[in-house]
Amino acid sequence: MGRRMPPSIDAITVKAIAKRYASRHGTVTALDDVTFAVGEGEFVAVVGPSGCGKSTLLKILSGILPSSGGEALLRGTPIAGPRRDIGVVFQSPVLFPWRSVLDNVLLPVDVQGLGRERHERVALDLINLVGLGGFEHRYPWELSGGMQQRVAITRSLVHDPAMLLMDEPFGALDAMTRELMNLELQRIWIEKKKTVLFITHSIPEAVFLADRVLVMTARPGRLMDDVRVDLGRPRGLEAMNTPEFGRYVKAIRAQFNVKGGLDG
Repeated sequence: MGRRMPPSIDAITVKAIAKRYASRHGTVTALDDVTFAVGEGEFVAVVGPSGCGKSTLLKILSGILPSSGGEALLRGTPIAGPRRDIGVVFQSPVLFPWRSVLDNVLLPVDVQGLGRERHERVALDLINLVGLGGFEHRYPWELSGGMQQRVAITRSLVHDPAMLLMDEPFGALDAMTRELMNLELQRIWIEKKKTVLFITHSIPEAVFLADRVLVMTARPGRLMDDVRVDLGRPRGLEAMNTPEFGRYVKAIRAQFNVKGGLDG
């Protein structure tokens, strides 16, 4: 499969987003004047030092948290609260232990009253897509960490959202499982063609997965750079050993003056 053509329609539009919190010591600014757009079907990663507001930005885009200024739009419509057409995957899978894999995947369908019978076939197809065929009736405690995160990704896709937000979804996994999950996520993304905004501390992970990498400053979080990753698809793990891949990682890392601000 060759390179994907640059998308022409903006799925996500962020205009001058700001977020301020009141504290005992005064006002804390987490985000300041953040502006960017994500094209339809594009995979965009966000990197930055701890505490720069990456997760705050994702919560605003998911409708969980209101902004203090600016606006965020999904396909031209303001994001003013939780929406059915947004899927979210967090670092922890947050699976219900008393529900089977299939029932965990169908949770958004049950909550939103979308019709379980109609979506069960979709859920089973997605479970097969992520390599969990045969585990439909297993419970979370019977699955590895990587398998649990696959269930969480499947759950976020079952109601066919317009946008998928991912907040360091592989941060708690061991290195080998994390690499395999990166390959798996890329495969699912190519298959489903979803718009993805992916938060990570890892520059190599961002470069491996994304069409573009948004680089944020330390708090208050501002957009420091927007790096287009011009590498072919699909990308194998061997791509990480190429000079071209290394140049992207080095260029992004060079923008941070404080060593250890980001993972390798």
